[in-house]
Amino acid sequence: MCGRSTGSGRHRLPNSSRVHPFISLVIFFCIVGRITAIKSPFAVPTRGHPFVGVYEIMSHNGRDKTIAPPADSSSSSSSSSAMSELKETIRFQASEINRLREALSSRSSSTATTATAAGHAAHNHHNHHGGTAAGGGEGDYKLKPFYAIARERVGWLSFFICTLSLTAMIMNGFEHTLSRQIELAYFVPLLAGHGGNTGGQAVGTVLSALSSGSVKRGDAFAVIAKEAASGLTMGLVLGAFVGPIAHYVMGISRHVSTVVSVTFPLLSTIAATMGSSLPFVCVALGLDPAVIAAPAMTSFVDVTGLLCYFLLANRVFQLFGLEL
Repeated sequence: MCGRSTGSGRHRLPNSSRVHPFISLVIFFCIVGRITAIKSPFAVPTRGHPFVGVYEIMSHNGRDKTIAPPADSSSSSSSSSAMSELKETIRFQASEINRLREALSSRSSSTATTATAAGHAAHNHHNHHGGTAAGGGEGDYKLKPFYAIARERVGWLSFFICTLSLTAMIMNGFEHTLSRQIELAYFVPLLAGHGGNTGGQAVGTVLSALSSGSVKRGDAFAVIAKEAASGLTMGLVLGAFVGPIAHYVMGISRHVSTVVSVTFPLLSTIAATMGSSLPFVCVALGLDPAVIAAPAMTSFVDVTGLLCYFLLANRVFQLFGLEL
């Protein structure tokens, strides 16, 4: 039957030579697409994107429609370099912060070591459990019995009582002056108390500075000079108030009020000087300044203050033309 003509006059191809209709359709669309891509005057390929197939299609009405290509590789590389620089900056700043922290910690540790050394220098092996401002341990003070504390302090207090007996000797030596001007005796307790208060402030300030490590033994001269100037200033201010009050309010005579006003600056200077110097002396000798400095200062200021008071009184009375 192959090769014979049919009634319609057409020849049929054998089955092996026939092409499937679907394959023919695929071949047709491929050819049409190829021709369009090559010959179309309206298609302009976008440069730099050969595999994406992005084209700028121009329509017949004159408008343009552009499909934007993906981000360029150069912008991508610049952004990655910027990120790298930012990371390097952050790493550098973090290293600087760590370095500053280490410097601060080392400085704090050195300050603590200095304070500890000052505390040990202020206390000897027998009296370092006093629990005072000079650096004694609080826990050791709590465990220490009262009779041990009394035993350590009673010896020094006995010595200072003996020195305070010098005040009785001074009063006896100026008995003639007191008999003529009995008003002088009114201000003896006032001046003694003021000297103790001024010196006590200086002792407490210096002991606290030694314990914290803010001052050292080499700073003794500067500290003593500063406290002496402070005492002189306080004495001038207080003397300017106490003298007029004694004269105009209490009715004290003018010459005695003048003696009181003049004695205040001198007494305050002596008390501040002794109160600031005795802690350094105790530390240099290996003694406990908390036990010795304050009572030693009080005894010395009472004796020297009373002596200055009566000597100034004799001088002022002579200026006022009074016979003693």
